[in-house]
Parts: sequence; C-alpha cells; structure tokens
Amino acid sequence: MDKSDKNKSRKFDVPFEEIKRQREYVNLAKTVLETRFGLIEPLAYVHTFGCQGNVADSERMKGWLAQMGYGFTEEIEQADFVLYNTCAVREHAHDRVFGNVGALKPIKEKKPHMIIALCGCMMQQEHVWQKIKKSYPFVNLVFGTHAQHRLPELMYKALCGGKRVFEVENSDGFIAEGVPVRRDGSFKGWLPIMYGCNNFCSYCVVPYVRGRERSRTPEAVIAEANELIASGCRDITLLGQNVNSYNRDSGEMNFAELLKQINNIDGDFKIRFMTSHPKDCTFELLDTMARCEKVSRHLHLPFQSGNNRVLKEMNRGYTREKYLSLIEYARKVMPDISLTSDIIVGFPGETYEEFCDTLSLIKEVEFTSLYTFIYSPREGTKAASMPDPVSREEKGKWFRELTSAQEQIAAKRSQKMLGQTYRVLCEEHSGGMLSGRTDGNVMIDFPGDESRIGEFVNVKVTACRNWTLSGEIAD
Repeated sequence: MDKSDKNKSRKFDVPFEEIKRQREYVNLAKTVLETRFGLIEPLAYVHTFGCQGNVADSERMKGWLAQMGYGFTEEIEQADFVLYNTCAVREHAHDRVFGNVGALKPIKEKKPHMIIALCGCMMQQEHVWQKIKKSYPFVNLVFGTHAQHRLPELMYKALCGGKRVFEVENSDGFIAEGVPVRRDGSFKGWLPIMYGCNNFCSYCVVPYVRGRERSRTPEAVIAEANELIASGCRDITLLGQNVNSYNRDSGEMNFAELLKQINNIDGDFKIRFMTSHPKDCTFELLDTMARCEKVSRHLHLPFQSGNNRVLKEMNRGYTREKYLSLIEYARKVMPDISLTSDIIVGFPGETYEEFCDTLSLIKEVEFTSLYTFIYSPREGTKAASMPDPVSREEKGKWFRELTSAQEQIAAKRSQKMLGQTYRVLCEEHSGGMLSGRTDGNVMIDFPGDESRIGEFVNVKVTACRNWTLSGEIAD
C-alpha cells in the first residue's frame, strides 16, 4: 500500500486540529458555568444503556466533562447536567430510555438550570430524535454516535443559547484520538479497537447508527494498552462490533497479530475481547489465542440460530456446519476453552422445527452460558418488514424450552468444576465475600478481605450452582 492509499483509508480520522478546537470549547464552557450559572463545582450524572462499547464511549465523554470542571454524582437530583447514553439494539433498552427521560421532567422543573442531554445509538435514529424534539421539550441537547467527540462544543452551545441543540447528522463515522478518558474502574479497562459494522444482519440496527467499520491504528491501540497496564489495569477487554474485522481492508496488522502484540506487553494482566463474528473467525485467531498466555480462554461467538435457512434470512454469512467446525477447532487447540454465545428466538418466519435446530446445537456444543433474546423488531431493518406469524406467547414457550435446556448444561458444567482451582481477579466485595471471574469468564464468590480487590488469587471451587460458583482462596 503506497502512502496515498494509506492516507485515503484513514479519511475517517478526526484531525488533531479539531480535538484542539474542542479543548478550547472546554475552557469556554467552564467559564460559562462559573460566570453565568455560578457553578464552580458542577455535578454530572451519566447513565449508560447497552453494551460495553457504550460504556467506553461514556468514559470518553466523562473525560471531557471532568476537564470542564464537572464532578460526578450517582444521585440524579444533585446533578447540574444529566447525560443518558442510549442503546438501540433491543426494545427493552429503548423503552427504558423513554421512561427515564420522562421521569426527569419534575426534576428539571425544580432545577431550571439543569442541562439534560441524550446521546448514543437511539439518538442516531431520526424517528427517535424527532419524538424527543416533539414530546420532550425539556431535553436541551441531543447528539448521535458520530458527534460524541464534539461534546465540549455542543455543551457550550447548550449553555449559552436559548435554543435546544440537535446534532444528529448521518455519517459513515469517525475515529477521534486524543479525547481524554475518565475510567470507571482502576483494574479493569475497556479498550475500543474499532467502531461500526459492515455486516447488515437483517435484524440489526447497528450499521445504521454506528456507521461503517473503521479501525484504530495498531499504534494507538497498543499505546492505550500500555497506559492501562502502567496505571494498574489487570483485565483489558478489547471492543468492537466485530473485532475479527479489525483492519480487514487496510492491509495493516490484523486482529490475531494485535492480540500477539498486546500479549507481549510486560505485566500481569488478562486480555479479553468481544464481539467475535463467526463469519470472520479464523483458525489463525484460535491458534493465537492458544499460544498467548495472557489471552483469556473464553470465546464469545454468537451463532444466533442453528438453522441454515434462518441464518441466511438473518444475513449472517455462515452455516451451522461452518460454526461447528470453528468450535471443533477451538476445542482442539484449547481443550479448556469456555464458549458463550447469543441466540435470537422467534426470528420472523422461523418455525418450531427450525428452532429445534438451535436447541440441538446448544446441546451439541454445551456452552458455558448463553445470552438469549426473543426477536425484537428494529425500525429500519430488513427483518422488521418480514412476515412474522408466530405469536409472542408461542415464542415465549420456545424461549423457556431453550433456557431450561441451557440450565441443565450449565449445571453439568458446574459439577465438573467442583474441586478445581482457578486463578481469579478479585473484582467486587460485599458482605465479607469477594467475587471475580475465572479465565473462562465464570463468576466465583469466596470469602476474603476488601483489600484484595484488584489482585489475582487462586480459588478452589467448593460449591456450584447453574451460573455461579462458590469457593475459597487456595493461595
């Protein structure tokens, strides 16, 4: 690839001058907060709906807010600024957002200076922001996924003007380096490596709200990984709508090589990643996982349906046989691999016989755990206009049959872990009990002191349930 081609492939990068301009707006917004509103130490309430990618986005927006002088509160009534970072993937999260926004009206009436902002995937959908504009006049600021790096500028406009601010232009998306990050945790870190999606699964709205696939440079990702590790991070999760597509069309370092490079960084830490798409999962990636001692022996590989006709209607790009061949190879090179997946029950036109193919696949693979959902139509997707004759009640029966089968599989898996010892990162403490995840992403509770939060310990499993384990420190 010559220099001109490489520059062309990075057309989505936000110029450094734009980030510098946003830093100037940071100071302007801070001045307005102090002089016009008398807020020397304003408080922000930030709530994130949806996936880990949204959490990482919120950490970057919190970075901007901190530079503007905001502190942070968990009590919404104390906030001078409220930000909801929204999710458009499923109906439940969609409905929760509107409910939460409606509940802000009486709070805003008591605190007229409060700025209410909505951002994220939902706000990138025209029918949503139009509803906000019409039915929620107390919302001051609305912006989509492609304008998040411009938060200081948008905040300044919202603080200064009497007009509401809507920044929801359609775009293929950007990558903005140099945005400050205020992380939610000290020993666990979210590390985005790419954004957007080119897959256009027929049920999924993500490509429409997140834009096209675009990868951060290996240098930027590795530099941030080094920063995380140097700051004491012990568990890094690499994020992307489809991490297997990292740099797929650029000719630069692919995802397997990126894993190797991060694995080679000095330090005692674990590497996780999500989400991994089966159509782009390769034997090279699985071999890399097997060879890299810091990469978790956990693969989240959503298959969505076990029936080939349904997979084709979903536009997933692989077959049941292809998926099972990946599982077979993963277990060949990593016998201790823990497998998890996503499943949609009741896709439009799916029959019970086709659903049974999904049921038989989970029994064949024996996943550690599953994320299961009844199909939820998303406006603007192809599947939303497909005939869907099966009732919600009937789909609920299928769903319960699936979860019952998985409970039996999980119970069997848990029994095999009884008496075994696992290395666990102590993540939380409550009531004298610590909790953390095994290398295979299974939760274990065990007695221990809060001072051990952020440490790796060896834990022997002493009791098991379907989804979690109990144990004792075996150091």
